[in-house]
Amino acid sequence: MRILALDTATSATAAAHLDTATGTEVQARDDPPPGVRPRHTTKLISLLTEVLQRSGSDWAELDRIAVGVGPGTFTGLRIGVATARALARAHGVPLVGVSTLQSLALGAAGAEATSVVMPVLDARRGEVFAAAWPARRSASSCWDPLLAPLAVTPQSLAELAPQLGADRLAVGDGSVAFRAVLECSGTRVPEDDSELHRVSAINHCRLAGGQPPQDPAGVRPQYLRLPDAELARRATQRK
Repeated sequence: MRILALDTATSATAAAHLDTATGTEVQARDDPPPGVRPRHTTKLISLLTEVLQRSGSDWAELDRIAVGVGPGTFTGLRIGVATARALARAHGVPLVGVSTLQSLALGAAGAEATSVVMPVLDARRGEVFAAAWPARRSASSCWDPLLAPLAVTPQSLAELAPQLGADRLAVGDGSVAFRAVLECSGTRVPEDDSELHRVSAINHCRLAGGQPPQDPAGVRPQYLRLPDAELARRATQRK
């Protein structure tokens, strides 16, 4: 199976191609410097084209397209999902939406000795997007979460964490941003520069290979909360 994947849930733009028959993996990404806005609109298509060319594949040979549905930034998810839907329809390729948090968990599973992987993304406004899965290398679709994805304050997550098991590993930019809070709960966090904190589209490919394709119209972003503009509008109405 040949799978093309993309993710725009965070500031990074990630793309990957996986050939499950040969095990060949090709990845490309754009990580904007601190203070620079995400470049999903300008980088996504070129990164997808790059991984296809480097893998020696083309659109007609794809068996599946995978897209990270978040949670993540409102604008980033909208760009990624809309692009994936359009590409799936244009090229007649089945589409699969995968959890960005579950992909992070898969990337960390087995990388360090642990029983629970807790992916954490910085949601801004003093919150994080988080979930937890038992540590395992398998990308089976029946890999059920110990903690379903949610938007929560770092302190509330730290209070929930001990209920997930004694041996926990937190990964993702949210775990770096709120390291002190999470470590006080007994949760381990890899070094700031660890690759485990980066969303990798190759893990989207692995997850998508074990899931059934969906109608493109049914693949939707997992926002978990209202966008900033809507929250501001409601706050204004209450005044």
